[in-house]
Amino acid sequence: MAPISADERNARTIQTAACLIIGDEVLGGKTVDTNSAYFAKWCFGLGISLKRIEVIEDDESEIMEAVRRMSDRYDFIVTSGGIGPTHDDITYQSIAKAFNLPLKLHQETFEKMKLLSKAHPNQPNFDWNVDSPARKAKLRMAELPTDESRDLKKQALFPHEDMWVPVAVVNGNVHILPGIPKLFQKLLEGLKPYILPRLVDPEGTGTHRILFSTPLPESGVADFLTTLAAKVEPKGIKVGSYPRWGKKHNTVTLVGRDQDYLESLVAEVEAGIKGLRITAEGENSDEESAKATGDATKDTAEPPKEP
Repeated sequence: MAPISADERNARTIQTAACLIIGDEVLGGKTVDTNSAYFAKWCFGLGISLKRIEVIEDDESEIMEAVRRMSDRYDFIVTSGGIGPTHDDITYQSIAKAFNLPLKLHQETFEKMKLLSKAHPNQPNFDWNVDSPARKAKLRMAELPTDESRDLKKQALFPHEDMWVPVAVVNGNVHILPGIPKLFQKLLEGLKPYILPRLVDPEGTGTHRILFSTPLPESGVADFLTTLAAKVEPKGIKVGSYPRWGKKHNTVTLVGRDQDYLESLVAEVEAGIKGLRITAEGENSDEESAKATGDATKDTAEPPKEP
């Protein structure tokens, strides 16, 4: 089987995704990763199946191995972190090396950087036209993995005119984003117009989720949910059960693309779990609790949450 080219990866239908969080500060507990959670919701809303999230250290070999593997297995990959001006920002160089590409000064990025970057008050004498350690550090952020045999416009995207930071696209499907949450989120949202035509549903209506609240413990709904899951799996529906520690009710979910079919299951699920449909976790009012509980808890001393 012939290997898939970067241009083919850049054009094929996007069904699966993966997220690579890069940073010693995340693994060390200094920084809390919120970018993968944001990406997960973004994918869910577009109907993209997020298959994997990994957090790795700022290590060249780790980055190289991860991006190669993800690029081969998934349709759409984002990385987060490691593209700043300091010595430990090695994402660009590591991903370039992973795909045997050189790092090249991306002229459009450089020009946008000069135009849109604000002068730092502690660098009053900085001059873009004068070689200096600060200038060299800034240039690191404009040196991108570059495949000169391909269209350069497809390798660096600028989703927002007011931002100089590009989304570098390597091997057709690896999208390199910054780790700063506000920048990550803004650039990710800006990518939507580029990928909507490549989705299974180009309208981007995404995946649907229906939530239920049940007063029963997980062991009380396990048999019903096992049978239900086997029934709906051929329709692409996933059934989930989520205990809520210390709460009176647990949560059951149905997730899938066929909204009409999901809706047709609501009454059956409510009866099977002696619960109610809700719009958000923890939504139960006292009246709903009483209605949902009914006689369900009269004959058991088992608490809703199990270890």
